[in-house]
Amino acid sequence: MQIDDTDRRLLRRLQANPALSAGELAELAGVTPATCSRRIEKLTRGGVIRGQHAVIDWARLGYEVEVSLRFTLDKTNPRAFDEFLAAARAVPEVTEIQTLLGRVDVRLHVIARDMGHYQQIYREKILTLPHIADIEALMQVAVIAEGEALPL
Repeated sequence: MQIDDTDRRLLRRLQANPALSAGELAELAGVTPATCSRRIEKLTRGGVIRGQHAVIDWARLGYEVEVSLRFTLDKTNPRAFDEFLAAARAVPEVTEIQTLLGRVDVRLHVIARDMGHYQQIYREKILTLPHIADIEALMQVAVIAEGEALPL
């Protein structure tokens, strides 16, 4: 989908503050509210804007531990990926699932209240996932940089 300078202005403002009303967004981007609404609808229909979401600070809700688990699956079963992913989706503490190319097949991001809670999740929910050949756990120490905004 082709976008122009007006679309870029709207997207920049929307990335910076997704909570803006249509009127505020239009004013900041220098367009009328009607133009803003039409453009946002076009970008949404075209798949450029896939949705808006809340960014949750899990630590403020009591989830102090974040772990990235990297899995290599036993691919001798042709349904290994599908069955593993379906089971992983059912674990409430899994906040992100990525499939990868390379030595590692899947990465799960897991949150827990503390190390005791993480150990419980690991033993009762993670180790019971199907088709695991190998697991590597990476404990998050600090977030140095994060953001989803693209330079538009």
